[in-house]
Amino acid sequence: VHDSYIVTPPVLTQRTENHKQDEQKEVKWDNKFQYLLTIIGFAVGLGNIWRFPFLCQTYGGGAFLIPYLIALVTEGLPLLYLELAIGQRIRKGTIGSWREISPLLGGIGISSMLVSFLIALFYTCVLAWVLWYFYNSFKIPLPWSQCPANDTKLMAECLKSTPVNFFWYRETLNITPDIETSGSLQWWLVVCLACNWSLIYICFIRGIKSIGKAVYVTTTLPYVVLTIFLCHGLTLPGAIDGLLYLFTPDIMKNPQVWLDAATQIFFSLSLAFGGLIAFSSYNNEHNNCEKDALIVGIINSATSLYASIAVFAVLGFKANNDLQNCQTEYVAKFKEMSGQLDFTISDEGPLNYSLLVEYVKTNPAVNSMLSLRECNLNTFLDQSASGTGLAFIMFTQAVLEMPYPQVWAVLFFLMLLSLGLSSMFGTLEGVLNPIRELNIVPKWLPVEVWTGLVCLAAFLISLIFTMGSGNYWVEVFNTYVGSIPLLIIAFFEVVGVAYVHRMKNDDIFFMTGKKPSLYWRICWTIVSPLMLISVLIELFPQTQVKPYPGWVVAISVLLCALPVSAIPLVALYHSFKKTSSRLNINTYRVSMENSVQEDQQ
Repeated sequence: VHDSYIVTPPVLTQRTENHKQDEQKEVKWDNKFQYLLTIIGFAVGLGNIWRFPFLCQTYGGGAFLIPYLIALVTEGLPLLYLELAIGQRIRKGTIGSWREISPLLGGIGISSMLVSFLIALFYTCVLAWVLWYFYNSFKIPLPWSQCPANDTKLMAECLKSTPVNFFWYRETLNITPDIETSGSLQWWLVVCLACNWSLIYICFIRGIKSIGKAVYVTTTLPYVVLTIFLCHGLTLPGAIDGLLYLFTPDIMKNPQVWLDAATQIFFSLSLAFGGLIAFSSYNNEHNNCEKDALIVGIINSATSLYASIAVFAVLGFKANNDLQNCQTEYVAKFKEMSGQLDFTISDEGPLNYSLLVEYVKTNPAVNSMLSLRECNLNTFLDQSASGTGLAFIMFTQAVLEMPYPQVWAVLFFLMLLSLGLSSMFGTLEGVLNPIRELNIVPKWLPVEVWTGLVCLAAFLISLIFTMGSGNYWVEVFNTYVGSIPLLIIAFFEVVGVAYVHRMKNDDIFFMTGKKPSLYWRICWTIVSPLMLISVLIELFPQTQVKPYPGWVVAISVLLCALPVSAIPLVALYHSFKKTSSRLNINTYRVSMENSVQEDQQ
């Protein structure tokens, strides 16, 4: 395949390739542990904390783990192994690697770069929200623990909801009624966004050398905090109820569980971003990348399960407190009306509520007068949430009910910030590495300068997310950029290696000392492509049903289509170039033959 694209003398091409590989070899990880920490930090992100526990609880923990593990074995691990092997063997980033496999597949690297850049834009805004809460966690009392007392209008708005909701929607987002009303820039979010991009730039200023030092903190810290939360959470009243609710099996009648499991394992491993290929290209050529894929995949899934236990221990405590408050409110209201009813009770704690329930069941008229909801523990446990709802509403409310709430709030948001920064390292590497390979930056421009320019440009663009409508735009970008494009890229990756590169077993043997097993070959050629197509077919209609105006839908379609359009465009370009080269060669041959014939005559 490659021979038809050679337009320079073979010796010169070989020297150029050797020179490029020598440059690549100059940059390496300090040690294997540093590399694994970086890959694990990239894979383990916010979704492990606020998405997996929600899915696990929604479908019943024991039942959800079955399709989740099947998706891990048939989709997650094969694709992870594939990307690590590509980068390590070819010793180049996303664009260089796919060009090496086939020029027709060069668009995969460009698409990964564009998607990573778009995701980095809104992901740093989410980290800006986290940083804002982290800053406010040092205040006594916590600002989301009470309504503002110095503003009558704001006080009225807060009382209609809760202090936690008010602080999130008004004090943090200052959210507008809809996406069409942009609102102004929220200066506190702009400052937090600038701090995040500055911190990311500092970590990238020396490439993987500085990143490798940062991951010792950003990757290990979340595990320390999770362990602290778990140890403390298990001592709280109601923690066992939360864990039992989390792991109570539910019959898998809903086929949506398979889609959510496949989607979760795909995105939680950060596949198709390009960062995995870039990071593995700095490895030793004979590193056992198969073992690395298994280690990272297992640790990522174990982290999700570990986080679920810690999260639901705390949410069980919150549900238990809500239950007690509900029962107390029920009893208090009954006592207020006891003068109008022929019934008296004594204050005997929780038993009062049980007596009231029995009494109300036999007196429907009393129940209609009280107009109170039933106090049921499962009802409060059902009120779990994912994403920002878990981090900025459910968990912040739970923290308020803990002793020393400032300490737990600081630890929680510090953990989220560390997780987010680790993921951003891989995401931004998936942008900077292709820029280097495209040679669009002048050679005389220092790396520190053009890296800073990229971060500055990203910061300026991401200011859109700090406006009053920013939360809506985060939802748009997350829905249309962070799903379908990545699945399409991953599909072309596995198909490109399995059917274009034709599974060269010698490459794997060169690195690991053994050829890929039958399991890997079946997954790469049959199972993984079918899994990706199935998820795409199920996921695509869901992303179209959004209550947005027409112009927003148009932008959403562009966000989804433009990044992946590089794949067919680059393939068409090289196909046309190949055809033109053949035509030119044939024309040259005909002219030469005619000249020879004329000379002979």
